[in-house]
Amino acid sequence: MTVLVVGASGATGSQLVTQLLLQQHSVKVVVRSPDKLPELWKNNKHLQIITASILDLTDDEMQDLVSDCQAVASCLGHNLTFKGMYGQPRKLVTDATKRLCNAVKENRLHTPTKFVLMNTTGNRNRDLYEPISFAQKCVIGLLRVLLPPHVDNEKAADYLRTQIGQKNSAIEWVAVRPDGLINEDQVSAYEIFPSPTRSAIFNAGKVSRINVAHFMASLINDTNLWNKWKGQMPVIYSSSQAS
Repeated sequence: MTVLVVGASGATGSQLVTQLLLQQHSVKVVVRSPDKLPELWKNNKHLQIITASILDLTDDEMQDLVSDCQAVASCLGHNLTFKGMYGQPRKLVTDATKRLCNAVKENRLHTPTKFVLMNTTGNRNRDLYEPISFAQKCVIGLLRVLLPPHVDNEKAADYLRTQIGQKNSAIEWVAVRPDGLINEDQVSAYEIFPSPTRSAIFNAGKVSRINVAHFMASLINDTNLWNKWKGQMPVIYSSSQAS
């Protein structure tokens, strides 16, 4: 299987690429600069590195990029700097999701392409009943005003939920919602739930980036797992953090 990964140079995206290569997939990555990529990537015959900013690609280039991909995974996010959070592009994740999905649809492939989006537990799945406290609603409201990346994450998932939907012939999707991300060297036990089991604001759990990457790669690789979660927004915690 050929998989396109955008956001591959980030902390979670790089882990995802490693997991996909371990599963012996062919992987394409789009990165603005290859300078900081692992040397092992540059010499891997199963990895194709495209040097570009994803939103600078033309529609034709985007369509060509995904033409041979059976899956697309987005680990895009905003840098935690003032420019990264408040500068342009403010809708990086949303715009990339829309344009990649449009490119997939234009190719009119015979089987649906899998689209896996890394999202956040701070974003509710409005297809399900996910109640939150009044205090958390207030905090989320402030985040929408003060932190453009939060709105970007919400709109990207909402696009998949409402515009791609559950019965699209070209695209099937999963939006993975990790809680507080931490760094670990090895995959460890983790648990997956349809909705958060704790408050993302006042009682956040933790999950390692490598565990998130492992789950995203497993979704792409395992048909049964994909069929279980497609069209949903599963939440991932390290096993000790689930409740």
